[in-house]
Amino acid sequence: MSTSNRRKFLGTAAALAAGTAAAAAIPSTNMEKKYPIVHHVFFWLKNPDSKEDRDKLVAGVKTLAKIETVRDLRVGVVASTEKRDVVDNSWGVSELIFFSDLAGQATYQTHPIHLEFVKNCSHLWEKVIVYDAVEV
Repeated sequence: MSTSNRRKFLGTAAALAAGTAAAAAIPSTNMEKKYPIVHHVFFWLKNPDSKEDRDKLVAGVKTLAKIETVRDLRVGVVASTEKRDVVDNSWGVSELIFFSDLAGQATYQTHPIHLEFVKNCSHLWEKVIVYDAVEV
């Protein structure tokens, strides 16, 4: 084997070993449907160019994680992905919340923390759309 081929072989072997080690370090996921109720909310800000308003709304949404029936909460803003006809990027902030069951979602709706969030932050948005789904 030539020196050049040996180097290529060793480089490939090292890359494969590193990839295998990295894959082994990734924890296996439990495919069980742990949190099958999804509550996805999109907010359109009254002042869409105001970073301050956006940040206030993001901070407000994050307080919802304290509600005991919220299993996971993700807060997002519009991603700079490619523009396509099927992509709606007109909103400003989104909240994605997972619940174990419908009872937990119902508790969230009337929870004092949720009601306080609406009271303190509703002046920031002009439109809200909610998508609730159950995993199948």
